Amino acid sequence: MAASAFLSAVLDRRERLDDVLAEAYAEGGRYVRLDRRDRAFARLLASTALRRLGQIDRAVDALLDRPLPARLTRVRHALRLGAAQLLFLETPPHAAVDRTVRLVGRDSPFKGLVNAVLRRLARDRDALLHAPDPAPLNTPAWLWTSWHAAFGEARSREIARAHAMEPPLDLSVKSDAGDWARRLGAEVLPTGSLRRRGGGPIEDLPGYSDGDWWPQDAAAAVPARILLSSLRGNPADARILDSCAAPGGKTAQLAAAGAVVDALDVSAARLRTLRANLRRLDLKANVVESDLRVWTPGRPYEAILVDAPCTATGTIRRHPDVPHLKRPADVARLAELQGQLLAAAADMLAPGGVLVYSACSLQPEEGAEQVERLLSSRRDLERWPIERTDVAGLERSVLPAGDVQTLPCHLAEAGGVDGFFVARLKRTA
Repeated sequence: MAASAFLSAVLDRRERLDDVLAEAYAEGGRYVRLDRRDRAFARLLASTALRRLGQIDRAVDALLDRPLPARLTRVRHALRLGAAQLLFLETPPHAAVDRTVRLVGRDSPFKGLVNAVLRRLARDRDALLHAPDPAPLNTPAWLWTSWHAAFGEARSREIARAHAMEPPLDLSVKSDAGDWARRLGAEVLPTGSLRRRGGGPIEDLPGYSDGDWWPQDAAAAVPARILLSSLRGNPADARILDSCAAPGGKTAQLAAAGAVVDALDVSAARLRTLRANLRRLDLKANVVESDLRVWTPGRPYEAILVDAPCTATGTIRRHPDVPHLKRPADVARLAELQGQLLAAAADMLAPGGVLVYSACSLQPEEGAEQVERLLSSRRDLERWPIERTDVAGLERSVLPAGDVQTLPCHLAEAGGVDGFFVARLKRTA
């Protein structure tokens, strides 16, 4: 089963799920190519197992007479996938058990064990699901400790509950959100993004091939909106740098508003994706492959967006592999990089210009602490507080200092949003 290979790639080899899925869908990849139906199910199954891994392992372990040896990773992954089907995807028990037994092999000495554990899981499903609180179970201890300190017990539980749910599809449109909401069977969120709950490949949806919209989480659309609202006059009259631009969602927002954008990124591969997205959307930007820390622009910018590389712990609802790939050392490493990028961007900013910093992270080291460190080292920068009116629909995300921290549990009744930190700074004369 492809889902087992996906799970092994993430948990055993620490590969990104998106990269694994992309290779599974490509010619000549490491995995057997799947048709669309099997592709969607394999992705859903692997994602569910990753989202609920703590609950799944606890339930399976409770039914084992003795712990599985570490070397039996294939059996462990098979049990995880079978449990995901029985506990969370409401797969008929006979189908889940049969599929999982075939996965370990009918000649395997462990097929009886797998059969027995899954049948007990199916029988005791309700009791197992009402076991101890799943919120900390599905969250690595270091992340739970960090969130507990930053947001408190109750909010951390809300965040973890949001991470356990499959997110809807959010879209940014080039024009007439109301019309596209009707055509796509979507709703217009208070933030201005569209939210669609139906399934199916996005390439088959109306407007995709014509470049009328692009996928982008509602919170991910906030930084560029704040930057655009901060400009004086027509966006086309400002020189704007999107300094960590790929794969291009924020560049598209700026270009669709009429801005002249330099889209800079250090990754050639990610810039190929950005160029492809801009071609599909029929939008223009000056694409630059360089490291912001060493790049020298011809003249200062009136506006700079630094959507910095980060641990992406705010995107777990869309990327359930993140908790299993990131480590505390990654926070420190990326926080150092973010500080270097911010310092370089500040040097490129014209007097009176605006700098918007964002990170799709829930870690304070990658958010407010970065801004405070920068402000303490630069007398020519000041915080330009973000107002509640700047983030319609996400007013509760505005912090007392004037920064923004969206949380996955914000807009929970509509399906949540990704976690993003956003700050707006101005360079004084």
